[in-house]
Amino acid sequence: MKDKIVLITGGTSGIGLALAECFGKNGSRIAFTGRDLTRIEETEKKLASIGIESFGIQAEASSETDQRKAVVQTMNRYGRLDVLINNAGISMRALFSELDLSVFHKVMDINFYGTVYITQAALPYLIRSKGTIVGISSVAGFKGLPGRTAYCASKFAMQGFLESLQSELSRKGVNVLMAFPGFTASRIRENALTKDGSAQGETPREEEKMMQPEEVARQIYNAVVQKKQHIVMTTEGKLSFWLNKFFPAFVSRKVYQKMAAEPGSGLEP
Repeated sequence: MKDKIVLITGGTSGIGLALAECFGKNGSRIAFTGRDLTRIEETEKKLASIGIESFGIQAEASSETDQRKAVVQTMNRYGRLDVLINNAGISMRALFSELDLSVFHKVMDINFYGTVYITQAALPYLIRSKGTIVGISSVAGFKGLPGRTAYCASKFAMQGFLESLQSELSRKGVNVLMAFPGFTASRIRENALTKDGSAQGETPREEEKMMQPEEVARQIYNAVVQKKQHIVMTTEGKLSFWLNKFFPAFVSRKVYQKMAAEPGSGLEP
């Protein structure tokens, strides 16, 4: 990946920042998006301090104009694009029966439509470079989780979109990778939306026991280099993926039990 140009959405924290560091340490030049200008500037300085060239772009993932602008600014800066990583995302935590549907729209706009907007804008340049498109999903992208209806819907939609795109691009030399991390220590649960659209604030999980962003980034980097199309991380994720194919009712019961055990889940024990 030396001298490759990598554009990462949501690159100022968590998995996005870890990806910028991982690809950058391997010689790539990084463009990344974020919403907060101060955090963008802090990220540029942090990356520069470890010898990584980067370019931060203020962009809202749910805005088609901003997502297209991010691609234009990347091309203006670097003149090419080799890897697009769709990382920006938001979660939610509420029972569907109590959910304000504006929350559903917001989650879909950021997680799904944000991916659609920037991928279409970047596609001509990725075809030119025979590059790679990455979609970062989760276990919720292949198994529905109670209390996460909008989040799961957005990740299922992303998977269908990118699988279809992989087939369309199969003769053009562009690889499409779907990455499925397990529960990862990041700010996504702090920023998760509750039933009325307010941020959850406190995570209901023990973050220190989860997969770390650096490990997620390492596995995604290797998968990009190897031109893989599908990567499920963690033993739990792999078991869920395969068992769900053959014993979906059993997996659903286990998933319910696990999610119901979260503090404040709203699910009956």
